[in-house]
Amino acid sequence: MNCIIVDDIASSKQLEEFVSKCSFLYLVGIFNDSFSAVDQLTKKHNIDLAFIDVKSIGAENFDMISNLQYAPSIIVVSSTGYFASKAFGYDVVDYLIKPVNYSKFSRAVDRTLRLKMSIAALSNDDKEIFIRKDSSLVKLKMKHIIYAEALENYVTLVTTDKKYTILYTLKGIDQQLPSEIFVRVHRSYVVNKRMIRKIYENSLELIVGDTLKNIPLGKAYKSSLLGDINVMDRKNFFIRNQINPGNSLLNLNDKPVLYPGERA
Repeated sequence: MNCIIVDDIASSKQLEEFVSKCSFLYLVGIFNDSFSAVDQLTKKHNIDLAFIDVKSIGAENFDMISNLQYAPSIIVVSSTGYFASKAFGYDVVDYLIKPVNYSKFSRAVDRTLRLKMSIAALSNDDKEIFIRKDSSLVKLKMKHIIYAEALENYVTLVTTDKKYTILYTLKGIDQQLPSEIFVRVHRSYVVNKRMIRKIYENSLELIVGDTLKNIPLGKAYKSSLLGDINVMDRKNFFIRNQINPGNSLLNLNDKPVLYPGERA
C-alpha cells in the first residue's frame, strides 16, 4: 500500500522507521502541514493510507483530507486523545497515542489491510471476464476461477465446473485477475487464494470440486504468498518447518480460505 506521513519532524522519523519494516507499505512522502499533504493527495490518486497527527495539521483542517475525492484510509497518531471523538467521526481506521510502539503500529496497519481486502474482495466477487472459445466469447465470474496454468503458448483456466484453454500468456492473465483474490505461486501457475487448503515447503493443495489438486510452489513466489495471507503464530510455523521440512506450513483443517464477510 502506498502511504504518507503527516506529522512533525521528530515523530515522523519514528513512523518512517516503522513503515520501512512493513514489506507491503511504500512511503510516498512525509509532510509537516495539511496543505502540503492535501496538495500531494490531490495530484496522486493512488495513496492508500495516511498516518496523521491531528495537532500537526490542525484539527480544523482535518476534514480537508477526509473529504478529498480520493481520500486514503487514515490512522491518527497523536500525543493526546483529545481529538479522538472528532477523528472517529471521520471513520478513521485507528487512533494511536504517542509514544507508539511497533506492535500497536503493526496492528493498526493490519486492520487497514484487512478492511481494504474485505471491500476489494466483495467488489471483485461480481466481476467478470470474457474469454474466447472457438468463435464465441464465454463469460466467467472471477470467483469461479480456481487456477490458471501456462502450457507453452496457451493458458488453461480451470473453473469450478469446466476447463478452458486459450491462446494467451500467463503474465497477461495475471495482470487481469484481481490480486485480492489471485496470487502467482509458480512461473506456470496463478491460483485463487480462497481455494488453497494447505501450503507445503515446495507445493500447495487446491480444492477443485470434490478433489484436491497439488500445485508446485516456486521459491521466488513463496515469500510473496506467505506475506499475502494471514498466518497465525507465523514464527513457530517457520521454526517447525526448519526442524521438519516435510511438515506443511499451513493446514486449513480441510476448509477453504474465507475472506472477511464470507460464510463457511
